[in-house]
Amino acid sequence: MVHISSGVSALACAVVMGKRKGYGVDLMAPHNLTLTILGAALLWFGWFGFNGGSALTSGALATSAFVVTHIATAAAALSWMFVEWSHRGKPTALGVVSGAVAGLVAITPGSGFVGPMSSIFIGLVAGGLCYIAVNMKARLGYDDSLDVVGVHGVGGTWGALATGLFASKLINPAGSDGLFYGNAIQPAIQAASILTAWIYSFAVTWIILKVLDAVMGLRASEEDEAQGLDLSQHGETGYIL
Repeated sequence: MVHISSGVSALACAVVMGKRKGYGVDLMAPHNLTLTILGAALLWFGWFGFNGGSALTSGALATSAFVVTHIATAAAALSWMFVEWSHRGKPTALGVVSGAVAGLVAITPGSGFVGPMSSIFIGLVAGGLCYIAVNMKARLGYDDSLDVVGVHGVGGTWGALATGLFASKLINPAGSDGLFYGNAIQPAIQAASILTAWIYSFAVTWIILKVLDAVMGLRASEEDEAQGLDLSQHGETGYIL
């Protein structure tokens, strides 16, 4: 649920704080694609410890979590790439790494409960679904510069639902079977948990932001925002060109 909470909290932040100055008019593309790819690669590698390490032992379950994490991430990267290719006419490196992160997010809830074949499907759906969600933000009118809502919120929601479909005691005897393994109630349990996480995360984040806004304010001034927060808040810039 950590990804759902982060995605929904990001949505609350976007709603309360509003759009950046020039959003929808000025070009706001990622400023360093090389570092973006490097960061995604580090995430992919580090996620093995995140999911595999959750078993708290170096055994069969940790190995299974390691494998399905890798498979789902690769599947999601390919899925995002092909959906973007079909939609925009060209694949992009940014799309591939965004899909990879979506796959990492989606497989996390079920990494200790699903098998390799299920992880392929989870990843494929995550890549396409998160691509659609990210592209919906313009229509819905919120400004999410890091696509946390579309990747983490939507990807985490799908991953939690998918766990209720594909979980198997053959993978983890301590868990529960999902719908496709004979447990028809598990998807409802997952859905109730997801709904609770959405409501709680949005409501609590909204309250925290409103309190902070009343006490100290949330937005930089228009002058500081136009100058750039690196300079206005820190007195330095990342690049001297």
